[in-house]
Amino acid sequence: MVVFGADGDLTKRKLVPSLYNLAKSGVLPKEFAFVGLAITEMDDERFREKLSQDIQEFTTAPVDQEVWDRLVERFYYVPGDFKDPRVYRQLYAVLEKVDKHHDTGGNYVHYLACAPQFFAEIIRQLGAAGLTVEEHGRWRRVVIEKPFGHDLASARALNHEIREILKESQIYRIDHYLGKETVQNILVFRFANGIFEPIWNRRYIDHVQITVAESIGVEHRGGYYEGAGALRDMVPNHLLQLVSFIAMEPPNSFDADAVRDEKAKVLRGIQPMHSLEVLRNTVSGQYAEGTVGGKSVPAYRSEPRVAPDSGTETFLALKLFIDSWRWADVPFYLRTGKRLPKRATEIVIQFKRAPLMLFRKTHVERLAPNLLVIRIQPDEGINLCFGAKIPGPSVRVGTVEMDFQYAKYFGSAPSTGYETLLHDCMAGDLTLFQRADTVELGWSVVAPIQEVWKALPPPSFPNYAAGTWGPKEADELLERDGRRWARID
Repeated sequence: MVVFGADGDLTKRKLVPSLYNLAKSGVLPKEFAFVGLAITEMDDERFREKLSQDIQEFTTAPVDQEVWDRLVERFYYVPGDFKDPRVYRQLYAVLEKVDKHHDTGGNYVHYLACAPQFFAEIIRQLGAAGLTVEEHGRWRRVVIEKPFGHDLASARALNHEIREILKESQIYRIDHYLGKETVQNILVFRFANGIFEPIWNRRYIDHVQITVAESIGVEHRGGYYEGAGALRDMVPNHLLQLVSFIAMEPPNSFDADAVRDEKAKVLRGIQPMHSLEVLRNTVSGQYAEGTVGGKSVPAYRSEPRVAPDSGTETFLALKLFIDSWRWADVPFYLRTGKRLPKRATEIVIQFKRAPLMLFRKTHVERLAPNLLVIRIQPDEGINLCFGAKIPGPSVRVGTVEMDFQYAKYFGSAPSTGYETLLHDCMAGDLTLFQRADTVELGWSVVAPIQEVWKALPPPSFPNYAAGTWGPKEADELLERDGRRWARID
């Protein structure tokens, strides 16, 4: 595994702890080796010392020193500039030695844990150095982190550039949300249980809500976030990936392309918004100062490397529809934001209410809808809300819950969310990775929103206090339809 950007946050916070967890659980191949590449000058020994300090801080469980010692011996380092061809010749030489020492067979996963402006350059240089050629049974794969482009045109251009060097089967466009067990379990939940799939359609489902809430602000990412915003940062990848898992048709197998074909059909079916629909069906927001978790926090415009008059959105809500027989006229409401009251990712399926006529001569004035809540983070699980009679002589209905928690039933294995994805990269399983067409389809969904928001000045920012659930317009988006956001406890 070759990591470009090996001295960065992603490597120390996620990648190395994930590799340690894989090693601890016994699923990391014994032939595994790691070569880091970054601009910082250091040798193998200094690199290993740095990672040994970092793992103590960022591991998700106490470090088993014996396991770590065996793993860190397999780490190597190459200093240099990503744009310098000599660095790639040096990398080639180091990899030849590592291949012999660890018997890796010449199989490489190149992981681009670096700024997106280097993606195409690194892949070109790898191609020129012969480090992407697959022959004699060897495989070569490249993992690309988001953001994959910043709009539809740039995503198409990047796809074109990298596919001049790589085959689609070599490209692993990663989305760490898809490494979470509950996301993967959506397919099993839907297609392995005969009680849910028959009602998973417009006849029984009233609407779908997807919330990705963060309690933190932009922290040290102000420079990046100013050029991205919540729309670019979250919708084309995370949120639309969740939509596609919820809305897809049953694939004919769990083969990677069979699953990705069905996800692509969902994205193609999302109705494009016209300008007036963008104005009516989207809401943007930016947080002001407020209180989160009992602590006072500054406004977005007061964060480091953020313009004092910034018009960048830190919150968005939108309503979309999918043109398909299964989902005709069923709205999907999406929202995401920073400095919200808590960190949570939830999918809420609200079913249509039962008729009230049976209860018209009872104390029941209104029947609550049945809710199926899929919790993705922080407490992974599934919750089903339904009505039951309250004990007593009169007929009264109360809402009760059946709650499934992953940790309670299966135990909680230490996880960063990257373990499954890294293992799949090594195993050659592309199921949880985006294909070129799904990346472009995701950007095509947000393109009309980007155009309208760019043409019009932002609303009166800031328009929601930190520690609240966003601007009032987000609530009104559902209230106009006689609905409301599900409460997140």
